[in-house]
Amino acid sequence: MWEDPIVEAVHRTRERLAAEFDFDIKAIFADLRRRQVSLGGRLIPQKERTKSTAEVDHGEKAATSKRL
Repeated sequence: MWEDPIVEAVHRTRERLAAEFDFDIKAIFADLRRRQVSLGGRLIPQKERTKSTAEVDHGEKAATSKRL
């Protein structure tokens, strides 16, 4: 069976972090938040999400039905 080296690296990192924090998800996320703050302006801000295609399509259908 073919194995993806990137997926393997992600699994190894997940296991290492889990073991480091005694498999406590709250502790893992607290550490991630601390790391995020320490990076400060080096992180690219997340863009505002656009409407999904389904929402846009629904809106167009509603506008079309009102015109009829």
